[in-house]
Amino acid sequence: CQKIIKRDRKTKQGSSYDVEGIKEKIKKACKGYEHVCSSDLLLKEVLGQLYDGVTHKEIDSCCIFAAKSQIEKDPAYQYVAARLLLEDIEEEVLFSSFEKYLKYGVKIRRLDPELLAFDLEKISAAIKEERDLLFQYQGLQTLHDRYLIHDNGKRIEKPQHFWMRVAMGLCIREKEDREKWAIKFYDNLSQFMFVSSTPTLFNSGTRHPQLSSCYLSTIDDNLTHIFKVIADNAQLSKWAGGIGNDWTNVRATGARIHGTNGLTQGVVPFMKVANDTALAVNQGGKRRGSFCAYLEVWHLDIENFIELRKNTGDDRRRTHDMNIAAWIPDLFMERLLEKGMWTLFNPSDVPDLHHIYGETFNKRYCQYEEAVANGHITQYKRIPAEDLWRKILTMLFETGHPWITFKDPSNIRSTQKHAGVIHSSNLCTEILLNTSAEETAVCNLGSINIARHLKDGQLDREKVSKTISTGMRMLDNVIDINFYPTKEAEVSNKKHRPVGLGLMGFQEALHELKIHYDTQDAVDFADQTQECIAYHAILASTELAKERGCYSSYEGSLWSQGILPQDTIEWVKKSRETSLEMDTSETLDWVPVREAIQQYGMRNSNTMTIAPTATISQITGTSQSIEPAYSYLYVKSNLSGEFCSINAHLVEDLKQHSLWDKEMIEDLKYYDGSIQEIVRIPKTLKNLYKTAFEIEGRWIIDCASRRQKWIDMGQSLNLYLSNPNGKKLSDIYLYAWKKGLKTTYYLRSKSATQVEKSTLDVNKKGIQPRWMKNRSASENVSVNRTCQLNDDPSCESCQ
Repeated sequence: CQKIIKRDRKTKQGSSYDVEGIKEKIKKACKGYEHVCSSDLLLKEVLGQLYDGVTHKEIDSCCIFAAKSQIEKDPAYQYVAARLLLEDIEEEVLFSSFEKYLKYGVKIRRLDPELLAFDLEKISAAIKEERDLLFQYQGLQTLHDRYLIHDNGKRIEKPQHFWMRVAMGLCIREKEDREKWAIKFYDNLSQFMFVSSTPTLFNSGTRHPQLSSCYLSTIDDNLTHIFKVIADNAQLSKWAGGIGNDWTNVRATGARIHGTNGLTQGVVPFMKVANDTALAVNQGGKRRGSFCAYLEVWHLDIENFIELRKNTGDDRRRTHDMNIAAWIPDLFMERLLEKGMWTLFNPSDVPDLHHIYGETFNKRYCQYEEAVANGHITQYKRIPAEDLWRKILTMLFETGHPWITFKDPSNIRSTQKHAGVIHSSNLCTEILLNTSAEETAVCNLGSINIARHLKDGQLDREKVSKTISTGMRMLDNVIDINFYPTKEAEVSNKKHRPVGLGLMGFQEALHELKIHYDTQDAVDFADQTQECIAYHAILASTELAKERGCYSSYEGSLWSQGILPQDTIEWVKKSRETSLEMDTSETLDWVPVREAIQQYGMRNSNTMTIAPTATISQITGTSQSIEPAYSYLYVKSNLSGEFCSINAHLVEDLKQHSLWDKEMIEDLKYYDGSIQEIVRIPKTLKNLYKTAFEIEGRWIIDCASRRQKWIDMGQSLNLYLSNPNGKKLSDIYLYAWKKGLKTTYYLRSKSATQVEKSTLDVNKKGIQPRWMKNRSASENVSVNRTCQLNDDPSCESCQ
């Protein structure tokens, strides 16, 4: 007989493996999936890995790994692996009882004692353990590793306890019937209808409820304030916030320092300090700190700024770990189109330029150019707009930065223009809120899972309405519960009360409805879904205003004037000399919404934005945000390990055509998760299942443009180019600007990142796949490669 070591580490001599027990464990996990998942195969895999002295924990891990390794053969193994992991979690956690878990969490000072004041009998009865079966393996593993509360590395909460803890934390300030709201919030979260952002999931119900996602600050042109904001960044980052800093006010290199009569070194040296702060304060030890610096393109240091991410040059003037973005006024884009000249200024010579926009900016900028011509401004640089654009795009191609964001549509369409100027966006380019030295803008995020709101081949508006009504209350509650690391953040958030309702699962919904991403049908669906979301989000905010009152800076806002986001498009058209190619049609009756605003006002200055949802979409097993599918078979690496991902909709359709077999799996690996070159797949499926790099960029922008019509903030929008060159880059960003987008995010291009091919005979195909082309013969084509869209800490800080 072989030895088996129990969980208490004591050796049980002379005991053989409990093969029947392992067999039953695997059969139980495969229940309901027997037609596609083989428990005998998994058992054989597990038994082949056991050895003398194996522990119970290792046996459990072998079972999970066996199921995980089969995911490429059928997506159903995602659920089998998740069930096996659930058993592991059940054995790991200290308490099955929700009440006992709460009491222990309070005892070890991880949970808020106020949670014990709820009617715990009523709350416990509402917990639905069967909802654990909604998890796929990748999502559950991520939840286990990074979200479930632990005590010295040992998890103390189960998945459904986690959802209820978050829900209770979000209604801790509810004045009446907290239990009712906790259960409503729980139902939204645990059924994956709506999910709050990562900071909220991390901290809701704990002693430090820092629940907000994003912080935006403007830095004044003095040393004291520069280092105050850097210190604020450290505090905000400690509690899992993503940071956007506006640096445009800071004097350029060579400007006079009046106190010492010396000359400044410009903004770049301070970027290095900010970069190192992001590294030093790593979001409470849970993930890397993430900042983004913004600079307007008329700043005299812009050429040095856009080189911050280069891998060559003086490393003291490089920020390898911090994101950067260009804040671009419409006038620059118009000069670019007319091949005109562009003037770079020192901000201390043009102190008002950063705080105005639209036609006012255009007029003032031209006046400053006249001052240069008259000799009244001596520190400047004249450069063809086309040359600066080329430098920006070159750096974007080489380093992925700077991100391209547009100042004028962001400000002209702002609902809060009476309260200040939007000087920048946030870490992920979707938040657009006014900032000043006195106010650090804050946004609280959550996303509706649009794929779970379909019925009979269309959007279920009634279900959307219910989900959003509850979701908006959850978001609004964050503002009053929130732990604010700085006074400026608290002042801003409580004054304006902005929230950001987003969406995820757009690509999954298209697959459910059999709509191709690169068609007018997809554009129309994007329009219809966002109109529905906007309609109910704004209406929900009016309902909250009726119950709780308007936000304090409401008077003077566009809302108070009866102006909705879609009404502001004409203002951008008027401001630009070139045309704006943006749809303005409506399909819903907006009269009830307008009347509700007139009668009750708004609870929130801003209501909508679309964030990346990198992690919460992974937890809920849906497609990320509004992204097209990157690949249909790939390995994704993140802090929880490597995960094979295969698209269940594609597999099901291939099964319907009797095409899903071992050879098809090999073909998908060989062609990097693309089906376009697999001859036996019919064209109808090839059209439906194009990857992001096989969809023309204009379709992604067209969908985003239709959404932007309704959204009062922005969108975190990635652009994809398979073979980028200067003209393609210029054309796609010009198109984004002409279609009225406020911001863009990452530029994604093809890299050497690939699915593992070491088990394939690449020679038998007879032709080279795309990933092998242009490679030297000495390169090892069997190197393990993972998806380019790794779990990016910068994305995660938002969602």
